[in-house]
Amino acid sequence: MALLTPQQALSLERKFDIIVIVAAFTGTVAGYHIHQMLTVGDWDFWLDWKDRRWWVTLTPILLITFPAATQYFMWEKMRLPIGATFCVMTLHFGQWMNRVFNFYYWAWFPVNFTAPGLMIPSAIFLDVTLMMTGSYMFTALFGGMGWSLLFYPANWTWLAPFHLAYKHPSGPLMSIADLMGMEYVRSATPEYIRIVERGTLRTFGRDVTPVSSFFAGFISGIIYLWWVWMGKVISKPVWISRT
Repeated sequence: MALLTPQQALSLERKFDIIVIVAAFTGTVAGYHIHQMLTVGDWDFWLDWKDRRWWVTLTPILLITFPAATQYFMWEKMRLPIGATFCVMTLHFGQWMNRVFNFYYWAWFPVNFTAPGLMIPSAIFLDVTLMMTGSYMFTALFGGMGWSLLFYPANWTWLAPFHLAYKHPSGPLMSIADLMGMEYVRSATPEYIRIVERGTLRTFGRDVTPVSSFFAGFISGIIYLWWVWMGKVISKPVWISRT
């Protein structure tokens, strides 16, 4: 059997690395995007569901799972503080492919009505916290809180115009997002869900976004530690005996 030359071995190694990177990217896109659709789901699908209570509460809590597990693997095995950013970038890739080809070209919903929430600043903060502290506990306390608190400000730039008030000719006062929800009716959508400014968290006061964000940050820290442990279990090598 002929041995490979150094140039051939290097070329083969690079090709193998490309295959691993593409497989890891594709697998993360599929897994993380399915997780997002099954958990956050409609709260991130539709513009009129992006209210200032449940969207800012559910989304950070449910989406810190994959970044936490991936952070452990990349930090412990490769010393790369990019686990959360890598996961979120794959999620955004899958989300935009879904929004453009499924929601827009297939069902003809406007892109701005189905645009996904932006989580890149939150992911960068989570990775930087782990890189600076080197501690999963501090990352859960401070990084998890920053992961949640940065979510709504990162989306406010593009979301604010849709919160402007609109007086409908028939009488009711609603937001532009609410009006779009009334015009683009989805099948099997409960009528009360389309009303943006109604919910039990209004009892906390006029502006409930900080309350929701801080609560989400507290829970995100707990979920982070849980999924770091899951990442440790999943990435543990298993040796198979020949006997």
